[in-house]
Amino acid sequence: MKLAVPHLPDDCTGLVRAVYEDSGIELMGAGVRGDNGVTAMWRLAFERSALHTHAPAPGDLVFFRETYDRNRNGRRDDGLTHVGVVETIDGRGTVTFVHRSGTGVTRAKLDLGSPLDKKRNDFLRPARRGQPALLTGELFVTFASAERLGAALVTSMSRRKATNPD
Repeated sequence: MKLAVPHLPDDCTGLVRAVYEDSGIELMGAGVRGDNGVTAMWRLAFERSALHTHAPAPGDLVFFRETYDRNRNGRRDDGLTHVGVVETIDGRGTVTFVHRSGTGVTRAKLDLGSPLDKKRNDFLRPARRGQPALLTGELFVTFASAERLGAALVTSMSRRKATNPD
């Protein structure tokens, strides 16, 4: 499935940006020269103290590293390369998230309590050139609180309006 939002890229960042833009939240404002879109989103979450590794909530962002060889040098040195949106968390703590991968928009599972369990984590990086396929639990970096991202936006917008009334 292709994204149908012309101003956004047809990749994981485009999907996440579309979800957040629908709620009035822009995620790309903190990027610096050389950042990929995932890193730019992470920087914004860092600036807004939204990063966390436990107790995700629906709508939170979920960040992964080394999901593909971004710079095509054959090494795992690409940093943050993938992002999704948490959809649900079951009673055992397994997170279901929505993301855009090479096969389109899909759901995947992540269980931080059992990061190597193939029944509780989906594959996120395919096997290539003698390297094994890797699971979501192996590539997980952090979550970013949707509440904190949104609250920071509302505060920022209120501050701007107070200093620049129409």
